[in-house]
Amino acid sequence: MKRLLLLLCIVSVLAACKKSPDATGDVGLPAAPLLIAPEDLVNVTDGATGGGSAISGTIAAERKADLRAEASAVVLEVLKDNGDVVRRGDLLVRLDETAIRDSLNAAEDSARNAGFQWEQAKRNLERLQTLRASGMASLQSIDDAEIRANSAQNEVSGANSRVALARQQLQRTQVRAPFDGVIGERKASPGDTASIGKELLKVIDPASLRLVGRVSADQAGRVKLGQAVRFRVNGYGDESFEGKVTRIDPTANEATRQLEVLVAFTGPARPRVAGLFAEGHISSGANAPSGPVVDESALQRLGDASFVWRVDAGAVRKVAVTLGARDARSGRYAVQAGVQTGDRLLRNPGSGLKDGQTISLVAVPAQAKASAAASGL
Repeated sequence: MKRLLLLLCIVSVLAACKKSPDATGDVGLPAAPLLIAPEDLVNVTDGATGGGSAISGTIAAERKADLRAEASAVVLEVLKDNGDVVRRGDLLVRLDETAIRDSLNAAEDSARNAGFQWEQAKRNLERLQTLRASGMASLQSIDDAEIRANSAQNEVSGANSRVALARQQLQRTQVRAPFDGVIGERKASPGDTASIGKELLKVIDPASLRLVGRVSADQAGRVKLGQAVRFRVNGYGDESFEGKVTRIDPTANEATRQLEVLVAFTGPARPRVAGLFAEGHISSGANAPSGPVVDESALQRLGDASFVWRVDAGAVRKVAVTLGARDARSGRYAVQAGVQTGDRLLRNPGSGLKDGQTISLVAVPAQAKASAAASGL
């Protein structure tokens, strides 16, 4: 009897094990699709990690001009505004020329009168010299005539100089572009009183943009002319720019103990806006090594191994990666094997993911984003 009861208990346990733990009786079904938003994804980009000296600075134009008023006058018209493209010789600002033109007219009248007086003095000198040859004029009268002629000639020269100066001042009432470029900053408006030296416009040449950077003084011995530089510019996202060191300032800043370094662009990518902040690294070699880099938020660690979750054909795949150097500035790691530039990875993956689990990309409505931002979520 005891054996029969024991046998019945074993059969009951085996039957219970065959049943599903849930109410539906489904066993071995794949995990439910993972709902993710675009913000949960991060791309593998092409870049370089900082193996060399860190550099930070500002994008500035090498070729620029601060156009200032060279004559005291009222601004009548400003023909260009910020961002306008200009060509060399284009009229940018027109000043009131009324008073200067009156001065020019007066100078021209004085020059004409001086010319008449000189002509008369020369004729009088020639007449006395002719009379002297016949003994009808004294030497004193000839000397006096020569003095008057020389004085008249000097007056002509002075009058012509005043005319040239007035014409030059008249030309300065028209401010023209010194070279092809873009208006960087407008500082004058019609009706302003432009005194001599007042800044009117700034013109920059976008083709001459460069990085005016600074490196720590303790890295001065590692920075050389011609070294490759890779950096990012605020406002251009993850886009990477390439350049090379063209000049090293021989004197460090006494306050910050930093060394100024000029970097010229060498790659096809170039910003079009001056004044932006940039930071990156100077390669220790002639050419900066580049390759896939991943954000630290996409990495998971398991002992000495590292892996990421790659989005592939509507599912996530667990991929082991071999990491290289880490960029201390951006937190990105160089990837030697496992993923390629352009791959999409999960950001901050959870521990409950399964290899091959399907995903569903959901869009977050703009209204929901605004509500979440307002509520501090």
